[in-house]
Amino acid sequence: MKDGDDQAAVGCDAPVRKIIHVDMDAFYASVEQRDNPALRGKPVAVGGSSRRGVVAAASYEARKFGVRSAMPSITAKRQCPDLIFVPHRFDVYRDISHQIRAIFSDYADEVEPLSLDEAYLDVTQDKAELGSATATARRIRERIRAETGLTASAGVSYNKFIAKLASDQNKPDGMTVIPPGRGAAFVQALSIRRFHGIGPVTAAKMEGLGVYSGADLAAKDMDWLIRHFGNSAEWLHNLARGIDHRRVKSDRPLKSLGGERTFFNDLMTDTEIREALAHVCAVVWDRAAKKGARGRTVTLKLRYDDFRTITRAKSVPFPIIDGAALLAAGEAILAPLLPTERGIRLLGITLSKFEGESEAKDDGGSGTSAPADLLSLI
Repeated sequence: MKDGDDQAAVGCDAPVRKIIHVDMDAFYASVEQRDNPALRGKPVAVGGSSRRGVVAAASYEARKFGVRSAMPSITAKRQCPDLIFVPHRFDVYRDISHQIRAIFSDYADEVEPLSLDEAYLDVTQDKAELGSATATARRIRERIRAETGLTASAGVSYNKFIAKLASDQNKPDGMTVIPPGRGAAFVQALSIRRFHGIGPVTAAKMEGLGVYSGADLAAKDMDWLIRHFGNSAEWLHNLARGIDHRRVKSDRPLKSLGGERTFFNDLMTDTEIREALAHVCAVVWDRAAKKGARGRTVTLKLRYDDFRTITRAKSVPFPIIDGAALLAAGEAILAPLLPTERGIRLLGITLSKFEGESEAKDDGGSGTSAPADLLSLI
């Protein structure tokens, strides 16, 4: 991307910004393969191998078998019998993340970490005087490889939404550049399931309405979007046209993170509800671990079949340090609510009251942003 690119393509009169999204490739698993040569080229999962264990990260060799983060370990082993489990080392991952962020600071003053292994950088000012955002992204990736022995993929574009999509386009160890004049076409060629902020439930609703791609979404007018998606209409309208006005923000503390799941069939039995809780806790802890976030307050959300919604919270004396502790806190909150006479149609878990809140970052930004109901983790 060079100065003078078509400003009209970004959907506003403001100068075109230059945004890089850097995403480490299979970060946790790659660190383990780097530090243990015997694991290189083999399917590796970071996490517990017990019956109640959960995969925190999977190497690309494991992903070929469908192994993915937040998957129960027993399922992962079934799909990949040769899968090698290694325990997590979050202190190591955090140290490497700090090393990578130090590299970022040489190229951008505005850096917004999303987790230990990914971040947005606003390089509009060309701090390193390399001439273009593309050259900057290339240099950053070279330094990460040279200084950590790890690979990173990058997306370069004029806004956060497209930069994040682009970083996933040529993984692993790839880079994709989408200039303003090509943003809308790039977005419209993608499945709506690739859209960051549109989860499986919303994607399924869209597909039920005949919307499968960005082009399908762009073809819908505002009246149709408002009728089917309410307050999310403007946000969806903009995304389908490659418009995202959110700025890279490096000073927004993480206050909470969570996830929830809406069920097609209401849960009635204690076993079903506890299994759902375990799954949601696994997904939430995966996100917390990636951010290096350790909270002390757990909030449970239940929505019954009559749409009555309740929340219950519990604080613990010491920060929660793993998925098992999060699940234990969730089960302690859930226990007095069982058995239930009404079906459960939604269950959610939120973690808050973090250590070092002033240092943690969330994935928000100013301007148009994804509504909370479309950011469900599940």
